[in-house]
Amino acid sequence: MIRRARLADLPLLPAIEASAASLFAGTAMAHVVDGPTTPHEALERGLADGSLWVADDAGPCGFLLAAAEGDWLHILELSVARNAQGRAHGRALLQAAIDAAPGLGCRQLSLTTDRLLAWNGPYYARHGFVERPADDPALPEWLAAMPAREAASGLDPARRCITVRTA
Repeated sequence: MIRRARLADLPLLPAIEASAASLFAGTAMAHVVDGPTTPHEALERGLADGSLWVADDAGPCGFLLAAAEGDWLHILELSVARNAQGRAHGRALLQAAIDAAPGLGCRQLSLTTDRLLAWNGPYYARHGFVERPADDPALPEWLAAMPAREAASGLDPARRCITVRTA
């Protein structure tokens, strides 16, 4: 079941994210395995804004955090615990954000991701997200600037991409 997050969920989400990050071991993104999880303040903001969803299967096992930026809903994090993967929780979380976007005043959804890993770029493409170059004039400045900010934090710019879809 997918539901809006509750305050009691927030302390559980970092462990879910860390578990999901373990999937990156042995890949070009291996450095995220032991990296920081989403800051608590960002989770609190998502809770307050109604843009934080939880997959609940006898307890939280996944989450999607997004933020509204003008008429865009930008997905900041989608994580499903390793032991809950393969049960369509990620797809359901993604669909919850897509369905909620118009109610949040958003006509477009966006995210940045690794374009090559099967559970990143190709996964989102199967769900209607289309890669756009950072110099696309249709992108807002904050979104176009994301790959450069991510490169500064250690992510390989040759692998990163911006993807968008209509809500």
